Amino acid sequence: MPESQSHRKAKSRAPGKPEVHVPGGGRVDSATSKTATQIERNRSNLPNSVAKLKASGRPRKVLQVPQFLMSNASAEMKRQNVSGTVKNMSGTRRRSVRKSEC
Repeated sequence: MPESQSHRKAKSRAPGKPEVHVPGGGRVDSATSKTATQIERNRSNLPNSVAKLKASGRPRKVLQVPQFLMSNASAEMKRQNVSGTVKNMSGTRRRSVRKSEC
């Protein structure tokens, strides 16, 4: 399935090089040496996107989702024990997520 126009636009606005390979065979949408950014618009693909961020090995992880998925995305990051930032597509709201205490 081709990328939507909003996905491409968000990916181009994210800092760093687009479509960066991560260990384990996946790719994150955009990455610099310190930041990995993953854009996800579908609720069912959130676990996969969080796993890609975790595998990236970057210290700063950003998951960009639509406003109505922000709580689901932060819950998924907590569930997979990934710390980072969840922000909406326009970047007006952000939520910091800490690793869960296990």
